[in-house]
Amino acid sequence: MSSPNSVTVSQVSDTTTVEITTQGPQGPSFASSGATMNDASKVDGSVVFFDSSSGTFKADATTTKLTLVNGGNF
Repeated sequence: MSSPNSVTVSQVSDTTTVEITTQGPQGPSFASSGATMNDASKVDGSVVFFDSSSGTFKADATTTKLTLVNGGNF
């Protein structure tokens, strides 16, 4: 009988039981400063930038690879 925290996978000649444990700690946050990312207005070619007035990284339709320089082919 399997415990509520295990999954049993059976093949013709082999049975494997994998026990589920609690999730470990997560990796580091997005930014060491705790800043967040706002990409709600992103479009194809958006460039990520930091907006100090809101304290967030942004990707929007205004700052794109085509608006950085005249022609913007890079």
